[in-house]
Amino acid sequence: MSHPISRYPVPEIADLPEDIRTRILEVQAKTGFIPNVFLGFAHRPDEARAFFAYHDALLLKEGGNLTKGEREMIIVATSGANRCLYCVVAHGAILRIYEKKPQIADQVAVNHRKADITERQKAMLDFAMKVCKAADEIGEADFEALRAHGFDDEDIWDIGAITALFGLSNRMANLINLRPNEEFYLLGRLPRDKKGA
Repeated sequence: MSHPISRYPVPEIADLPEDIRTRILEVQAKTGFIPNVFLGFAHRPDEARAFFAYHDALLLKEGGNLTKGEREMIIVATSGANRCLYCVVAHGAILRIYEKKPQIADQVAVNHRKADITERQKAMLDFAMKVCKAADEIGEADFEALRAHGFDDEDIWDIGAITALFGLSNRMANLINLRPNEEFYLLGRLPRDKKGA
């Protein structure tokens, strides 16, 4: 049974503003498909631009002590807490690919404390979950716990900002009933065939 990707109208790629159309086509060329978030959020081009600008500032930035995989762990763990199907499935795929661990996304999405990740990463996700569910309770002890694992204050900002941005994303994806692409479900679950093997 086929479902629409959003409860709101999804624009045709040809009808989109040139900058958004160009970005979507670049993503399609790189991945082989268009992640539905680009089409769903393109319903409001100005908001899509703002969202993806903040997304890129946090996830594509140089420097800091968070790996690309750790940034995805934050998204998957907090999206699981926010019950966002789209973000758990889509970013779970990215996390599996970055970490080269087929089980990691399922573990992190359900209970990061039981996941096969480092104590440092568990502390990072403990903080992200507090930002997600009880940001008003954050205090100096939370910062000290992260500093003990080698995170500096800028890293802590990154953890919080990624959590906050995806809090917005999770809520919008649930609002519009954004459906994950079928392609995401299997990405990173099976080892790639080695050439000549």
